[in-house]
Amino acid sequence: MNKTELNQTSNAEMVTISHAEYEEFQAQRKKISELESRVDLLMEALRLAQNKRFGVSSEKSEDTLVEQLSFLFNEAEVFSAAEKEEETTEVKAHKRHKKHAYTLDNIPEGIPVEQVEHRLEGEDLVCPQCGDTMTEIGKEVVRTLEIIPAQTIVHEDVYYTYACKSCSENADDGCETPVVKAPREKNIIPGSFATPEAIAHIMTQKFVTGSPLYRQEQEINRKGIKLSRQTMSNWILKATEDYLTPVYEQLHKELLNRDVLHADETTLQVLHEPGKKPQTDSFMWLYRTSGDADKPVVLYEYQPGRGAKHPKEFLNGYKGYLHTDGYQGYHGLPEDITVVGCWAHARRKFDEAVKSLPKGKVKGSSASQGLTYCNLLFGIEQEIAAMTAEGRQKERLEQAKPVLDAMFAWANSRTAAPKSALGKAFHYLKEQWPYLTNYLKDGRLEISNNRAERSIKPFVIDRKNFLFANTPMGATGSAIMFSVIQTAIENNLDPYKYLTWLMKTAKDADLTNNQIVQNLLPWNVPEECRRKRKQGLTTPGFFRRKNRRLPFYRM
Repeated sequence: MNKTELNQTSNAEMVTISHAEYEEFQAQRKKISELESRVDLLMEALRLAQNKRFGVSSEKSEDTLVEQLSFLFNEAEVFSAAEKEEETTEVKAHKRHKKHAYTLDNIPEGIPVEQVEHRLEGEDLVCPQCGDTMTEIGKEVVRTLEIIPAQTIVHEDVYYTYACKSCSENADDGCETPVVKAPREKNIIPGSFATPEAIAHIMTQKFVTGSPLYRQEQEINRKGIKLSRQTMSNWILKATEDYLTPVYEQLHKELLNRDVLHADETTLQVLHEPGKKPQTDSFMWLYRTSGDADKPVVLYEYQPGRGAKHPKEFLNGYKGYLHTDGYQGYHGLPEDITVVGCWAHARRKFDEAVKSLPKGKVKGSSASQGLTYCNLLFGIEQEIAAMTAEGRQKERLEQAKPVLDAMFAWANSRTAAPKSALGKAFHYLKEQWPYLTNYLKDGRLEISNNRAERSIKPFVIDRKNFLFANTPMGATGSAIMFSVIQTAIENNLDPYKYLTWLMKTAKDADLTNNQIVQNLLPWNVPEECRRKRKQGLTTPGFFRRKNRRLPFYRM
C-alpha cells in the first residue's frame, strides 16, 4: 500500500502492514523531510545571494538610503542639475543669487592665486556717443580653477672647491697648498639621486591614491625621465627601513599605553613566502586607537598566518579593552585584555536572515524581531553620542541593559535550523554574548568595531590595485608605510608634507635616541605639515543631509 492509499483510508478502517513496510515508510518520510529542509536552505541561500548581487549593499535603514540612492546611478546628471538650480533670495529691486559653499569665494590657506587684470586702452576707452574718454567705475572678479599635474624637477647641487693661490705659488718652498670643499649635504639614500620629495610622492601615490608603481613608472616616463619601478621600490623600502621603522616602533609603544583599542585583519597574497604556495593567503593585521584618543595611532602588521599568537605577541604588555569581531583568535588573549564584541556583526547576521526570507514573510518574523532589537541598541547610542564617557555609561545601564536582557531571554526562547541564516544569527548572538555586553563596562567603549573596519578599508582598496606583495620584506615595508601614512591622516596631516619633513629631519638625526624619534611623531610636527580646513573648494552641498542624525548602525 502506497502513501496515497494510506492517506485515503478513513480513520475507521484498520490498515495492516508489515514491520519492514513500516520502517521503509518511516525512512521515506525522514528522507522527504531532509530534502524539504535542504530545499528551504537552498532557496534561502539563493534569495540572500540575489540580494547581495542585485540589492543594496549597505546595511543602512531604508529611510537613510532613499536620499542617496536618488543620484546613485545618474551622478553626473544630478550634479549638473544641481549647479543650475541655484537658490535665490528676494530683494526689493531684483533677485539675488545665493552663493554656495562650493564656490571659490573662500580660498583655503596655501592655495596660490594668480591674478590677471583686463583693462581697456586707447581707442577702446573712447565713448561711442560723445567721444570723451571713459573712466573706471568698478570691476568684476571671475575665479576659475586650474589643476596643474605634479612637476618633475632635476635639482642640481654644485659644490665648489677652493685653494690658496699664494700657497700654490710658493709650492717650491715646500708649502703645501690647502684645498677646501664646500660642505656636502647627506643624501637621503647614499649613492642615489632620490630626494625626500620624490620618495614621499611615490609613497603617497601608492598608499594614499592607490597608484601602483608600474603606473607611476609610465607617468614619469611620459615626462622623459627614465625611472624604473624597481628603482622606486628600492627607494621606498630603503627609506622605510632607515627612517619610518623607528617612527613605527615608537608608535607601537604609544599604542600599548592606551586604554581602548580596536583590531581587525584582512588577507594579503605574498608570492614568495618561504614554505607557502603563492596562492596561500597571508594576513595584514590592524590595530588602532579608539574614538576618544586625542593622538590617534593606526598600525598595520604583516604576518604569514591568522593564528592567535600574532595579536598576543603584538599586544604583549597591553592592559585594557580591545574591540574585535567574532574571530576566536582574539578570545585567547591574556586576562589583562578585555575583548569587546561587535554589535554591527550581530546586526549583520539578523539583516541577512531578513533578506533570506521570501516576500510576505518578513513582518513579525524572528529575523525581523532580532533586527529590531539591534536597531534599538544602536538608536540608544545615537541619542547619547554627545555625552561624556561617564554619562554614556550611566545611560547604557539605564536604557541599553534592559533591552539586552530582553533580547537574550527572547533569543533563548526561539529555535531555528542551525544551517539557516536565522540559526547562524542566533548561534553568533549566544556564542558572542559575553563579549557583546562588555561595552557596558566603560563609557569610552563603542558598540561596534566599525572604526577598525573603516581603517583597514584603505588597505583593502589599495590591494585591488597592487594585488599582492612580492616578498615578506615588501609586505612588512608596506605595513610600516601604511601605518605612518594613515596615522598622519588621522592626525589631520598632509601625508606628502609629513613624509617629506620626516625624512629631511631624520636623515641627519640620531634615530637611536628615543626623544629624537618622539619629536618625529605626527602630533609633534610643524604647522606647515597640517591640512588647512577652510570653506571653499568643497563638495556640493546636497551631499550633506538635512537631517544629520544618521543611523549609528550603518556600515
